[in-house]
Amino acid sequence: MGFLSLLKVASMPIVQVLLISTLGAFMATDYLKLLSTDSRRSLNKDGSPFGDKSVCSTIGLSYVSFSMALGAFFIWTYAYHLIRSAGVMYRATQIAIESAKEPNKDLESDNQDSLLRNQSHLIEAVEKPPLWNQMLAVCHKIGDELLSPPVIAAVIGFIFGTVTFLRNLIIGDSAPLKVIQDSLKLLGDGTIPSITLILGGNLTQGLRKSRVKTSIIIAVLCVRYIILPIVGIGVVKAASHLGFIPTDPLFRFVLLIQFTLPPAMNLATMTQLFDVAQAECAILFLWTYLAAALALTGWSTVFMWLLS
Repeated sequence: MGFLSLLKVASMPIVQVLLISTLGAFMATDYLKLLSTDSRRSLNKDGSPFGDKSVCSTIGLSYVSFSMALGAFFIWTYAYHLIRSAGVMYRATQIAIESAKEPNKDLESDNQDSLLRNQSHLIEAVEKPPLWNQMLAVCHKIGDELLSPPVIAAVIGFIFGTVTFLRNLIIGDSAPLKVIQDSLKLLGDGTIPSITLILGGNLTQGLRKSRVKTSIIIAVLCVRYIILPIVGIGVVKAASHLGFIPTDPLFRFVLLIQFTLPPAMNLATMTQLFDVAQAECAILFLWTYLAAALALTGWSTVFMWLLS
């Protein structure tokens, strides 16, 4: 490598620091007033609004993991069934519409072929299958939904998390099978950016096509980021008043955040899996995730203010 190449490599960290420092200086000016003296003092403090940051990080991760596991169980059972049923009905409707548009290709037909020529036809009643067979079919569908990989992973996580003997085998610095925890953590760290990349690819579809009315998008945003957070505050306040939830403010904060999150990315995966409503889902995801940046920031501030 030449001298200029080495100089370029050596100057990169310094240039990065200078750029960030310049941005901080611009944010601290009277023009923006984003980094005032009080703000800089608060940023330099080592702590958390919910107590010791190390304890909050561990407990908060447990709360979030539990809520995400329950959410995955609900999404891959109830929501999965809804999207699959809607996809089957949509494809059946499309086939019926296409068949109705096809011209009559019978060369010997006349204008009376499609009419009933005064002939009596017996309508045969379709016999319903026995109740036992219907129950078996429903149980078979439920079993297929419960055997999806996310549900199985959530169940295994619940088992290892609740059974002390199994938890001590894998979780903890002194666990004999800690390598399994490290491997799963490494896999999870790689899964998150992969899902984010897939989400970005799905959002680009919302820029190309527009099949959803503006009024519907506005209604979804209002319900998702205005009505639901207000309802969540009422629900958490009522549950706390009745003694249904603990007094831990971090636990209540996690509950409140659940009412403000954007739609789960698994829904986009399901629409791609069943090849239904992909463009509509991409448009709604595009606007909900754009609005989530402001909504999460604003409502997180309100929630911490209510819990402080």
